[in-house]
Amino acid sequence: MAQYIWQTPGWPDLSFNSLMLLEPLGRARLMQGRLLGKAQYAGINLHADILTEEAFTTAAIEGEILDRDSIRSSVARRLGLPSAGLSVRDRNADGLVEMLLDATIGHDRPLTIDRLKSWHATLFPTGYSGMDRITVADWRKGSVRVVSGPVGKERIHFEAVPARRIESDISLLLKWWIESQEKKMDGLIRAGLAHFRFVTIHPFDDGNGRIARALADMALAQDEANGMRMYSMSSQIMKERDDYYTVLEKTQKGTSDVTQWLIWFLECLTRSMRRAEEGIKSVMDSAVFWKKHALTGLNNRQRKVVNRLLDEGPDGFEGGLTNRKYVSMTKTSRETAKRDIADLIEKGILRKNPGRGRSTSYHLVMSQNDTVADMTLEQGEYDL
Repeated sequence: MAQYIWQTPGWPDLSFNSLMLLEPLGRARLMQGRLLGKAQYAGINLHADILTEEAFTTAAIEGEILDRDSIRSSVARRLGLPSAGLSVRDRNADGLVEMLLDATIGHDRPLTIDRLKSWHATLFPTGYSGMDRITVADWRKGSVRVVSGPVGKERIHFEAVPARRIESDISLLLKWWIESQEKKMDGLIRAGLAHFRFVTIHPFDDGNGRIARALADMALAQDEANGMRMYSMSSQIMKERDDYYTVLEKTQKGTSDVTQWLIWFLECLTRSMRRAEEGIKSVMDSAVFWKKHALTGLNNRQRKVVNRLLDEGPDGFEGGLTNRKYVSMTKTSRETAKRDIADLIEKGILRKNPGRGRSTSYHLVMSQNDTVADMTLEQGEYDL
C-alpha cells in the first residue's frame, strides 16, 4: 500500500471533487472580483507594501527571518521608488524579491527548468542555507525527510520523491503547467495544484516552499492577467502555518484525491484577499480624508498622529492611543500635546466619544457617519 501520494499508481495525476469545490471557489471568485474592482486604488506604493509583506512572510514560514527594511529597500530599488535612507542591501532579501517579481511581473514568460534553477540560485547567493552548504541551482542529490521527535522516537511527517525521479517529475509538472493553461483550467485551482505538486516533488535541498508559493503567485497573476499583486497569500499562510503544514501532510499521505488541500487553499486565498480589501479601503479612506482636509492647516505633529490613526484603521491602537503615546510619537511636551488635540477637535478632525470613566476618548472623524481609529486620552491628564 502506498504511503505517500507520489507512490500511488496515478501520480502525478491528481483528482478532486468538483462539487465540493463549488462553494469555496465561488467565494474566492467573488472576493477576487471585489478586489480587482478596486485595482485603480492599488498604486505602486501599495504594491510595494504587499510585495514586502509577501517576501518577509514566505521566508518566515520556513523559519528564516529577514529584515523588513532590507526587503523594503530591495523592493523600492526594483520598482523605481525612492530608497534613500533605507537599509543597506541584503543579498538574501534581494534574491527573494527578485524571484517574486520575476514570477509575478514576468508571469507571461515560459516556465522552464532553467528558470526554476535560476530562482533557486537567487535564493541562496552564497551557496549556503544557514551554516550548511547546499547544492544550488541544481536538483538535490539525496533523499528528503521531514522528521520530528527525539532520536529513536522520530515521527516522519513527509518524505519527498527519490532524487532519481526529480528530473522526470519536474518535466511532467512543466508539461502540465502549459496544458492546464491551454485547456483553461480554473486559475485558482491551478494555483493550488501547482503549489502542491512542486512542494511534493521537493526538488531542491532547500527553498522548495518559497518556490512553490512563488509558482502559486505566478499562476494567480496569469489568472488575473496582472503582475501587480494586490494581496499576499504567504502572509495569510503565515497566520495559519500550523493548519498549512497539517493539511499538506495529510494530503501527501493520502490517495491521489487532493480535494481537502484545494478547499483549504481556496479558503485561505479568500481570507488573504479579504484582508487586502480592508487595506485598500484604508488607502481609499485616507485619500478621501486628506481631500476633505486639503486646506486644513495642521502642524507636522498633528499630521503625523492623524496619518498613524488612518493607518491603524477602525480598531486603532491596541488599548487606544493614550496621551503618553501621543507625546512619545511627537516628541513634544504634554502642554503642547494638549493644545494640538484641542485644535484637532476644533477643526473637526477629532471628536469626543460619549460617556465618562477612567479615560476620555476621541475618534477620528472620517465623514458625518463614518469614523476610524479611536484615540484614548487618560483621564486627569488631558480631559478636554
